[in-house]
Amino acid sequence: MIAVIVSVFLMIVLSMLRVNVLLSILIAALSAGLIMGLSIMDSMNLLISGMSGQAETAISIILLGVFAVAIKYTGITGILVNKLLRFMKGKRGTILLTIAGLSCFSQNLVPVHIAFIPILIPPLLHLFDQMKIDRRGVAAALTFGLKAPYLVIPAGYGLMYHQIIATEMKTNGMSIAISSIPLGMIIPGLGMVAGLLFAVFVTYRKEKETGTILGGLAQSQALAETSASLEEIPFNKQHVITLMAILLALVIQIFTHSLALGALTGIIVMFLCRAVPFLKGDELVDDGMKMMGTIAFVMLIAAGYATILKDTGAINELVTLTKSFIGDNKLIAAMTILLIGLLVTMGIGSSFGTIPILAAVYVPLCVSVGFSPLATAVLIGTASALGDAGSPASDSTIGPTMGLNADGRHNHIWDTCVPTFMHYNIPLFICGLIAALIL
Repeated sequence: MIAVIVSVFLMIVLSMLRVNVLLSILIAALSAGLIMGLSIMDSMNLLISGMSGQAETAISIILLGVFAVAIKYTGITGILVNKLLRFMKGKRGTILLTIAGLSCFSQNLVPVHIAFIPILIPPLLHLFDQMKIDRRGVAAALTFGLKAPYLVIPAGYGLMYHQIIATEMKTNGMSIAISSIPLGMIIPGLGMVAGLLFAVFVTYRKEKETGTILGGLAQSQALAETSASLEEIPFNKQHVITLMAILLALVIQIFTHSLALGALTGIIVMFLCRAVPFLKGDELVDDGMKMMGTIAFVMLIAAGYATILKDTGAINELVTLTKSFIGDNKLIAAMTILLIGLLVTMGIGSSFGTIPILAAVYVPLCVSVGFSPLATAVLIGTASALGDAGSPASDSTIGPTMGLNADGRHNHIWDTCVPTFMHYNIPLFICGLIAALIL
């Protein structure tokens, strides 16, 4: 029991101190093994053996990263931006909802993840300033699109998320069909919709002047660079092939339930049909690894960490202790699971990486308390998502800041992390709790 508590606390503290998330999880995992009486070598060997459980997910993440970079290389996202700009002259609320809707596609229909943000957002900064749009509202809209789709929609990153939940639940003694998970996750998803609407039409509805941090020449150069994406890009053969590759990848992942196979097919089509040149292969793979490699390794090490906690018996002790004061009270059990999920995800910054850790600890607890498989899946899915919005180390916050701070006038913590934490974690917690009790 102490191994779980100390190692999770250590992981959170290290992550909050901005120690690299990979090192934080690795140190936490090894500390759990040492507390349970294993040698450092035995702990490392156990961790490595457990990493294989997320091998498929890791390769899927890497291939999606390469596919996203290849899509971006063809310039088709630039065409989309130019088309979008013609319609973004309306009310502030309409613009923010349009951005949220467009970013949703980056998780499933065109799985480019955060790669679209540096293309879409910098050219719009001048428009935001002209219309006095609060950039915190834009950050909330972007984070919604990066997060809500994978909770509910079983395609792209959503399919991967649901697969991980089902796999980890089965590993820990509870089976559930992947197809049933979206039915339960609709309730937390509605909570995020409520958070988005509150941010757009209440919290950040008023006009806001954006302060200036960069001075004179530096600011002018930054704005000039971000306006470069506005150049007209003609639609050509490359873009037709790219659309075909995206459609084929989507069809294959739906019918085979393999995100890796879908992404690999899309990449092969783009290379064979010369949408991207063979000579750019190394560069595209390197860029894809840079964008998604960290997430993949977080998944692998988190799976190894969960293996140490399970195989040493630390999980059983924690469940026994927790059960002793929770009893059969589902409300207290659900609140405990969600709060721990919030802390862990805030620390490591990855919903996907949190699932193996939470599943190892709480599937046995959910069984003992009497939660149904669907309620357990929703609890784990919601608990893992809690904290992704608001975590300084999360792609859901780093991505929006990357685009909104192109001119040096957007603060990562106060303009992205704090607003997204408030508007999404509170409704997610409430809706996840309701879903767990009624399903």
